[in-house]
Amino acid sequence: MAPQIRGTRTVHEGWSTFLVADLTMPDGKRLTREIEDHGRAVCVLPYDPERRVALLIQQFRAPLFYAEGVTELLEAPAGLLDEADAEDGVRREAYEETGVRLTRLDPVSSVWSMPGISSERMQLFLGAYAEGDRIGPGGGLADEGEDITVVEMPLSRLAAMSDSGELTDLKTLALTFALRLRHPALFAGA
Repeated sequence: MAPQIRGTRTVHEGWSTFLVADLTMPDGKRLTREIEDHGRAVCVLPYDPERRVALLIQQFRAPLFYAEGVTELLEAPAGLLDEADAEDGVRREAYEETGVRLTRLDPVSSVWSMPGISSERMQLFLGAYAEGDRIGPGGGLADEGEDITVVEMPLSRLAAMSDSGELTDLKTLALTFALRLRHPALFAGA
């Protein structure tokens, strides 16, 4: 017998919806659980295999500032999926945030980002680009309050940050590991 949701109540509705679910577990035990729901998401690590660099972004994240006073987070471009196709969505996010046009995408995985609290399922990609594919300004959308700084970083530095624990965004760390596993020659001598 599977758990059953007896009902939910919405406690906040905005960019995300916050619910409280009343559950009955297979053993009959009754529980309540909080759920954050905002839909599917996408993330990509754009990298230039010729120049051996990656495109990342830095921006203010209010939850991190609240938790530890962190004012900027280095991360791979990501966002909510508005399109039916994840590849279309990740291309849009990469262009909005970094100004890069991605054509070739390499799917990595579809993951639950925070299964203890969130229903978000995020599709992760690697995206090869060339210097000429940086055709837009990036920086995010002003009407969404995004104030994004684009950072082009040597892959050797990205690897060193992942090894030292400096890379603290989980999706970016996972994509960095995926790139290192799939294309170790890009990091040779790093």
